[in-house]
Amino acid sequence: MSYPEPRYLGDKGEISTVHRPAGQGPDLVYASGGSVHYLATGQSTGGLFGLYRWNMPAEPSGPGPHFHRTISESFYVLEGTVKIYNGESWLECHPGDFVHVPIGGVHGFRNESGAPASMLLHFSPGAPREGYFEGLPDLASLSDEEKAEFFLRHDNHWL
Repeated sequence: MSYPEPRYLGDKGEISTVHRPAGQGPDLVYASGGSVHYLATGQSTGGLFGLYRWNMPAEPSGPGPHFHRTISESFYVLEGTVKIYNGESWLECHPGDFVHVPIGGVHGFRNESGAPASMLLHFSPGAPREGYFEGLPDLASLSDEEKAEFFLRHDNHWL
């Protein structure tokens, strides 16, 4: 494997750093008390990746087994205990645990611990996952056909 072709061709570099202070609140808060911080979106990284802090309440939550055809997904547990499905079984993951799911890999995640949990979600390449996160609260009001279209549009293929 080699480095990719250069995307920046200048001689002196540029001032382009993005800083998100730790105290900045979440970008989206769910009725359940869960929340998501848009740390780096596909749009802000030029399509290279998306990085989100996903905070789960103490109540059981999280998606069941599914896969993506266009993006890989990685998980890094920050707090609590998160169960992550590896396509065969549910792994009990703790702070510091990392799980990578290649494109097409079956996965899911759940917080069933009875305590809040938090993790980083990394998608590569960067996709507009914000639309998926923001659409989740409206699923109950959608018809089966609308739900199917929503999941297809956001590259979620349920098993």
